[in-house]
Amino acid sequence: PIPGTTVIPLLPDGRIVLIRRRDTGQWGLPGGLIDWGEDITSAAKREIAEETGLQLLQIRRLVGVYSSMERDPRIHSISVVVEADVEGDFAIQDTLEVSHVQAFLPGDLPLGNLSHDHDQQLGDYLKGLTVLA
Repeated sequence: PIPGTTVIPLLPDGRIVLIRRRDTGQWGLPGGLIDWGEDITSAAKREIAEETGLQLLQIRRLVGVYSSMERDPRIHSISVVVEADVEGDFAIQDTLEVSHVQAFLPGDLPLGNLSHDHDQQLGDYLKGLTVLA
């Protein structure tokens, strides 16, 4: 399995930021693979900047570690999911992967057809769980 990180980005007003993926057209959480020599925090900061243009201020908590072989249809990856405070303006840098960025109030999240296993990750997060799955 390949290690990665997924971020649940929280704006100061409590909205959660999602990205729309170019490959599937689905909404999902920002994140990606951890580069060689990079730790999880650095990877999370880099992925947030690349996919949303936002700055990661601090990681609040570990939401879970998700390792099911079915979680990503492309590869077997293990994702360390964190909740993080972010700020700034939307400015997608990775336009090959991301077509749109939007912030949602928790009650307005487009749950039910998110990419990968992000429905499970956000569901666990909204329940206040810390999960090993």
